[in-house]
Amino acid sequence: MDHDMNGIAFGTNVADVFEKEDCRIMRMTSETGEGVMTLYHVFDGVIIMHNNFHMQSCDSDFAAKGNFLCIDHCREGRIETSVKDDSVCCLSSGELRIDDGRHNNGTARFPLKHYYGLTIAFDLDTAQPALDSYISDFKVRLSDISQKYCTDKEPYVISSCPEIAHIFSELYNVPSKIRRDYFRIKILELLLFLDALEIDRYKTEKPYFYKGQVEKIHAICELMTSDLTRSYTIEELSHRFDIAPTALKKCFSSIYGSPIYTYMKNCRLDRAAYLLKNEPSMKVADIAAAVGYESAGKFSAAFRKKTGSTPLDYRKYSEHNKTTPNRQ
Repeated sequence: MDHDMNGIAFGTNVADVFEKEDCRIMRMTSETGEGVMTLYHVFDGVIIMHNNFHMQSCDSDFAAKGNFLCIDHCREGRIETSVKDDSVCCLSSGELRIDDGRHNNGTARFPLKHYYGLTIAFDLDTAQPALDSYISDFKVRLSDISQKYCTDKEPYVISSCPEIAHIFSELYNVPSKIRRDYFRIKILELLLFLDALEIDRYKTEKPYFYKGQVEKIHAICELMTSDLTRSYTIEELSHRFDIAPTALKKCFSSIYGSPIYTYMKNCRLDRAAYLLKNEPSMKVADIAAAVGYESAGKFSAAFRKKTGSTPLDYRKYSEHNKTTPNRQ
């Protein structure tokens, strides 16, 4: 069944979980995982939606019917969406994206297999009267905000900055008793900020990559993470996937948020932490070999640098937490 609220259709792969008063919880599923969307009505024609996805990708049938303004904020993870000319762009932690809703539709990828953020959507035809009735002398016009930020085919992305962090940090955990009034105040604050913001002050010139390039980068990542005992050079990967070394490095960093070797090091150490915690019979040397380290000494040094503890201490701490009951 297709879900429709405030002029927004969420798609056939979205199912209702819970609905009460101004709150609605929905689950989106795909072959790679699931995501939960918690939607709140703030004003007529205005919603705030918390998005918490644990998946690699999903196809979204999201459709804003009418004249819409959409604001997306990424708190954790990364989301990769299509933009103009068959190209792809990532929204990173702390960044804000403003558009007319067109980029919330289609295939979305989550390179880190996790995304947590907010969507604030305004139906321009009904939201403005609601804002005017709430505060009669509020000078900000939603149509002006839309014209200011949504004239290009590509979304307007604002880089992470203290002002954005302040506004949005307080939207992620609001007591239910004050939630609706607090959301209203924060939306007014956000609109005032966007209205006053100098158009190029925080704008991020996001690098765009052709979908063919991005598909190669995803294939490269899948190859490297499928066998952590194997290491590849940039030159090997470049030749195997027919992509220039410079483009490979730049595209990989943009999509996954770190250079290729840093990303793989973190993958190896994260896998090692899992094995230390869940495979007590495996020796540290065997774990080191399983994640691609030539010696237990090099592995232990890298693990301690990242976690602050040795592999053995990490295992002991994990075992202690498993056997010690929680005290109320």
